[in-house]
Amino acid sequence: MRRLRRTWDRPLTAYYVLLGTGLLLAFLGLVMVFSASQIQALRWGLPATYYFHKQLLAFAGGAVLLILAMRMPVRLLRALTYPFLAVTVGLLVLVQVPGIGVEVNGNTNWLDLVGGFRLQPSEFAKLALVLWGADLLARKGDRALLGQIRHLLIPLIPGALLVYGLVMLGGDMGTVVILTMILFALLWLAGAPTRLFTGVLATAAGLAALFMAAAPHRMDRLACVGATEPGDGDRCWQAVHGIYALASGGWFGSGLGASVEKWGELPEPHTDFIFAITGEELGLAGTLSVLGLFAALGYAGIRVAGRTEDPFVRYAAGGVTAWIMTQVVVNIGAVLGLLPIAGVPLPLFSYGGSALLSTMFAVGLLIAFARSDPAAGAALAMRKPGLIGKSMRRRAKKAPSGER
Repeated sequence: MRRLRRTWDRPLTAYYVLLGTGLLLAFLGLVMVFSASQIQALRWGLPATYYFHKQLLAFAGGAVLLILAMRMPVRLLRALTYPFLAVTVGLLVLVQVPGIGVEVNGNTNWLDLVGGFRLQPSEFAKLALVLWGADLLARKGDRALLGQIRHLLIPLIPGALLVYGLVMLGGDMGTVVILTMILFALLWLAGAPTRLFTGVLATAAGLAALFMAAAPHRMDRLACVGATEPGDGDRCWQAVHGIYALASGGWFGSGLGASVEKWGELPEPHTDFIFAITGEELGLAGTLSVLGLFAALGYAGIRVAGRTEDPFVRYAAGGVTAWIMTQVVVNIGAVLGLLPIAGVPLPLFSYGGSALLSTMFAVGLLIAFARSDPAAGAALAMRKPGLIGKSMRRRAKKAPSGER
């Protein structure tokens, strides 16, 4: 235990863990999308590798965004937060324009692009809320205004409610849950008092109950928590067959590509329920490996947020980590039958180009924040030969962490 603690205390540990786990999860996700999506594609009269090719292109674009995020100075990132939020809100509004927004499975959350690709602006709304909220709170913290409730909540809460409302117009309550947890994380990191969380949680719970009561399919999903039979009208079919897939995997699974549930039994095998197919084909060993990678990524994100002296980096790293970890819990909890099916993808893993692009950029930011630590910058500089190493060492000694 002491050796493990010393390993985590090394300057570059979080940097390498974030880089390694992010890429491993994305690569393993590509493999599972290839396996889980073939039957689904053939059922729709598409080539067997249709979804895999689209995910591969999204992965390539995400890799570019990850590298850009790793190299982006914090000052430039903060300058882009407001324009990025404005563009995201504009796209969310555009989704609700009749004839422009695309409806899929009852939710209107997509925009059609050229080449058969679709953009889901609500996925980028998570990133926009994290960056805008982090910049806003950091600016107010610099002026010692966060001790006042009014400055802590305004304009953060109205801005978040605007994004919530636009996402809910499309019927995507799962994304609103993730956005709410991002908001809670930002407020907690800013030192919001406990009584504020009590009020916000009570309001959120009331609104959630109202939205669920207003939509019969959401009540059905709630009723399917813990279900072991499909029930009347097969309303719990997806939830139950997700459990069947996990249960049939055993210790080491039936083998890659050998899933039975993906042959039309389990809806959305390559998106919301890809974890169930992973359990069926790779067994308990495979699912625990995936959970271990997510746990390492989350812990590294917390370490980055806890070690930095830059308020913006602390808020942004904490917000990104809360976003990814909450989404992991919501997705896997639904597959295990412990939570209602929310329709959110497993980060870096499920099929979905917009989700993969935004999440890989967010992981790139975490890697950049980890490298911005003075000790990490000096350690990296020591590994660079010649003039490059000398320049990085001078920079590590002179520049504040928030400017690198």
